[in-house]
Amino acid sequence: MNKILIANRGEIAVRIIRACKEMNIKTVAIYSEVDKDALHTRLADEAICIGPADSRKSYLNIKNIIEAACISKADSIHPGFGFLSENSQFAKICEETNIKFIGPSSKVIELLGNKSNAKHIASKAGVPVIPGSEGSIKGLKDAINIAKKIGYPIILKAAAGGGGKGIRIVNSEQEMEINYNLVKQEAKISFNDDEIYIEKFIIKPRHVEIQILADEYGNIIHLGERDCSIQRKNQKIIEETPSTAIDAKLRNKMGEAAIKLAKAVGYTSCGTVEFLVDSNKNFYFMEMNTRIQVEHPITEMRTGIDIVKEQIKIAAGNRLKYKQKDIIFKGHSIECRINAENPNKKFIPSPGKITGLNLPGGNGIRIDTAIYDGYIIPANYDSMIAKIIAYGNSRNEAIAKIKRALEELVIEGVETNRDFLFEIIRNPDFIRGEFDTSFISNFLNESSEN
Repeated sequence: MNKILIANRGEIAVRIIRACKEMNIKTVAIYSEVDKDALHTRLADEAICIGPADSRKSYLNIKNIIEAACISKADSIHPGFGFLSENSQFAKICEETNIKFIGPSSKVIELLGNKSNAKHIASKAGVPVIPGSEGSIKGLKDAINIAKKIGYPIILKAAAGGGGKGIRIVNSEQEMEINYNLVKQEAKISFNDDEIYIEKFIIKPRHVEIQILADEYGNIIHLGERDCSIQRKNQKIIEETPSTAIDAKLRNKMGEAAIKLAKAVGYTSCGTVEFLVDSNKNFYFMEMNTRIQVEHPITEMRTGIDIVKEQIKIAAGNRLKYKQKDIIFKGHSIECRINAENPNKKFIPSPGKITGLNLPGGNGIRIDTAIYDGYIIPANYDSMIAKIIAYGNSRNEAIAKIKRALEELVIEGVETNRDFLFEIIRNPDFIRGEFDTSFISNFLNESSEN
């Protein structure tokens, strides 16, 4: 592997470029017209404009990206996360043009990309799944019958979903028709696929995911769990590892389940298997993300393994140099996502020019970002602009470090969610590790009442 084109932007593009530099691999950045002065275009060995600001004409434009790879003679493409990272058609075109897609095969992406299909595969592999429909539901009547069978509350989900879109909780049969139509509509608009499926809604669960690495020779390991329960509208805000809801025995069981699923589909590359854990410590498969995750740094901090480099090595045909017994978990790590948004105005995005910037540092602090003083945050893309990652020998130490880092962070010229994150980190329930996926909604309701 001599030259990698990064089919992404922002902090993940910078993260991949840095890994490539350390591996002596040349890099090609792609950028939209609005990203002409973005940091990833400056750090890469080459940069090619692939279209206007609209992501459909640039970062989602498969033809232009493949042409950029051919022009620059890149032999590989790393998709990062978001955009085309889980697009099986994109991976297939890479395969057909003899460009190595740094991720699983197009066939595996397609198998796991449909959430109801993935659930069926998991069930066959002996992985616990949430009770619900066998595949996609056939219509409103089918949805009502399934809901009666498994009991309310239920949750309707877009089969091709992701990013918190196409999801509705239904508490009774009276609510079914309107929510059914809304999910179908949102699924069609967001994913051009209106297939939906139904699951029993698990009350007050923890959202816990398992990171895996799998090479092309059948070797698969897991790198432990990440707790992603602190989320707003199904979008993760704070992640940590280890989870306060998981002990060593349960971690091993969940890790083994994740590996079972990966083996069942012949998975290669890094990947993440997401589970819900109920109050009785039962865990249920939700979905598998066939890409690098936003929150991968906390796993790297705790295991010392560079997941992006491992992705690249696996794609290059290397065997994993680790066995499961080699993975040693140390300390505690927490990540906060810094978004350019205004929490006081319903989290409305806050694009614009950064007029002052101080990024925190010090022992145990890592910053993944692509912003700089004078950088103009475009209005066209996701509002996440940085990630602050803290590592400590204990959870209390990691919390103390992330609090200190948030205090040091200064981003002037735009609104951010820094103070909102700080309030969560200081919350007594968070400090005790007593929370679930409803934490943010409850927190916001309490704040509005005070």
